[in-house]
Amino acid sequence: MADVWFTADTHWGHANIVKFCARPFPSVREMNTALTENWNARVKPGDTVYHLGDFSWGDQRPYLKHLNGAIVLIRGSHDKNIKPGFQAVHDLLVLRDVAPVPIVLCHYAFRIWPSSHYGAWHLYGHSHCHLPPYGKSFDVGVDCHNYAPISLDEVVEIMETLPDNPNLVRPRTPTL
Repeated sequence: MADVWFTADTHWGHANIVKFCARPFPSVREMNTALTENWNARVKPGDTVYHLGDFSWGDQRPYLKHLNGAIVLIRGSHDKNIKPGFQAVHDLLVLRDVAPVPIVLCHYAFRIWPSSHYGAWHLYGHSHCHLPPYGKSFDVGVDCHNYAPISLDEVVEIMETLPDNPNLVRPRTPTL
């Protein structure tokens, strides 16, 4: 069975991100290699990866052709001139059938998101691990997760440790 993965802020080809985020790579080339190897060590060809923005600096195609899985891009602040190769491209996406509750995906962190008052989860990027979780939301970017995508199972485990959403009215009853 195919797995589901989440990540953000890879910034392939972005030399300045190495110093801006104090990434442990001596060069952008070594960062690109490590990101690709880490991705392919976890993601298999039939899997789906939700990339929550800032995929690359410039043309995405040189990086896409080396990555396993079908990649759904949630557009980030650096995702300009999107080229063919992504499974789909969205600004915001709500996944309704992969977890016990809906998961709202956006590059940017929200304080309140669709159905947060019913216990929906929210995954984001952009903050490069500088913004702490808020209720059932957290940063899935590579800077927070050993420069690799994280699995749906890992997301579920993390969500179990987080407090309820501050605006929770009542938990959503999962539908089977």
